[in-house]
Amino acid sequence: MKELITSSEMFGIFLSLATYTFGLWVKKKWNTPVANPLLIAIVLCVAVLVIFDIPYANFNAGGAAVTSLLVPATAVLGISIYRELETLKKNFLPVMVGCIVGSIVSVVLSIVFCKLFGLDDQLVATMIPRAATSPIAMEVAENLGGLVPVTVAVVVFSGIVGAVAAPIFISVMKWRNRVAVGVAIGVSSSAAGTSKAIEIGEVEGAMSGLAMGITGLATVVIGLFL
Repeated sequence: MKELITSSEMFGIFLSLATYTFGLWVKKKWNTPVANPLLIAIVLCVAVLVIFDIPYANFNAGGAAVTSLLVPATAVLGISIYRELETLKKNFLPVMVGCIVGSIVSVVLSIVFCKLFGLDDQLVATMIPRAATSPIAMEVAENLGGLVPVTVAVVVFSGIVGAVAAPIFISVMKWRNRVAVGVAIGVSSSAAGTSKAIEIGEVEGAMSGLAMGITGLATVVIGLFL
């Protein structure tokens, strides 16, 4: 019976939706940055697979359908950017410079730390697109000869860390510039961070979505020279 249920494509979809819904409930009940719905969903999905000894391939049969929604979900962020078009026009140069510099710093630091820890070239290529959103990072990693599944895991992990840490840093550092906050989140935390930026405010969400897109494009360009 277990094999019949877990081999169905609906299993991965149901588990993903159920765990994320539970994460949303936890977030509403305990409004803290640590109670991130995506983080909770990942932990619960892993726990279910490990406890019940379910092969990842069984989960991914349906999970892949959820993953395929990444691209259209990313494109929808263009709506919030359009709404804040006037803000973007006023801050166009700082936003562009911040995104490009942030992308370069991310790639350089990824290479430097990989080399310091003695990782091989394949793992270096895997880590280079860490700051880009998953669809772009997957293509860049594949073209560079990296391990695409590991790249996705690193991108998601970076995004979750950013989503959890961003509100804390904003509060501690007393950041008041909403454009700067959005750009910082988008450059460093991709889609997961952007979802948190949208919660923080419309300007932050729009700038984060834009920064995420520019960072992805910048990472692609940088990858061409590596």
